[in-house]
Amino acid sequence: MKKLLGNRLLALLVKSASITAIVAVASTISINAQAATMTEDLVQNYAAAMKASANSQSINQVSRLVSDDALISLSRKGKSTSLDKDAYLKLLQNSWNDTSNYRYDISVDNVVITGSQAKANVTTNESWVKNGQQVSFVTTSRVTLTLSTGNAVLLRAVSQVAIN
Repeated sequence: MKKLLGNRLLALLVKSASITAIVAVASTISINAQAATMTEDLVQNYAAAMKASANSQSINQVSRLVSDDALISLSRKGKSTSLDKDAYLKLLQNSWNDTSNYRYDISVDNVVITGSQAKANVTTNESWVKNGQQVSFVTTSRVTLTLSTGNAVLLRAVSQVAIN
């Protein structure tokens, strides 16, 4: 009887220890995830990745740089529209399909980091040929980047578009 009680007690302790270990590991992972912070390097890595992805016209790579919850507001000559991630990617893909010699450049400044997010001024210069005509866009934006799987991704953008 003592041995049976001892075995049950040991089994209960092992189960309790396993649950405690799992909770401890989960807590550590949670704390590490909460402790992750945005950095200037991550912001610059985002800009470099966006430039490479756009210039290679890789919609899949651009998609990885945009949060599923993204909201992009564009304004030009007093008219504005807001796009979610899918609408933004569709607009981009359609633009690439209808043009040639697409070129994209991006610059980032005035970065303010708070925890897992960064706000920054972003200027993009895009150019392409459509119907034999050279077209250039300059977009100035205030963006919010957020951390996703250790990388910065676009969460929000308020943008002013100018056609040159």
